[in-house]
Amino acid sequence: MRGFWLGVIATLVVMPFVGWLYLRLGYANLRADAGPSWFESTLAVTALEASAARHALKQDNPIQPTEANLMDGARLYRDKCADCHGRPDNPDSDYGRSFYPRAPQFMKALPHMTKDEEFFIIKHGVRWTAMPAWGNIMADSEIGQVVTFLSDVGNLPLPIQQELHRPEGKQ
Repeated sequence: MRGFWLGVIATLVVMPFVGWLYLRLGYANLRADAGPSWFESTLAVTALEASAARHALKQDNPIQPTEANLMDGARLYRDKCADCHGRPDNPDSDYGRSFYPRAPQFMKALPHMTKDEEFFIIKHGVRWTAMPAWGNIMADSEIGQVVTFLSDVGNLPLPIQQELHRPEGKQ
């Protein structure tokens, strides 16, 4: 029995060392233009979703989906998010495809996280990705408008759809 426990302890010591050595010797391909392995993709997405679920505050978004709030959210999305996350006339953003992990393309696939988790990710960003912490730049109310916009992105009134087609910064 003692040998079994020594084997367990040795494994717990050796495995992290082998992982560190693998990284230290440069065997991990960390190029952004190379496709990640299944393991890496699964690990990254699982960690991101679990972190957002654990740390996002459970609260109702005070920004109601009125036409004015949706319009403001659409403008913020167009000016700050669309280059990476897509727009109706370019639903598969070149920028978004060039990142790892790939930036979600919200004009092709609706967000699948809760509003709380979306708010958390927009506000705090995602480490080791191109997703910045917008909470350093945008007010919580503006982030709430973007979350409200994303929640209704599949069912937007025509004036708001047209707003997404305007050049950045134009109203």
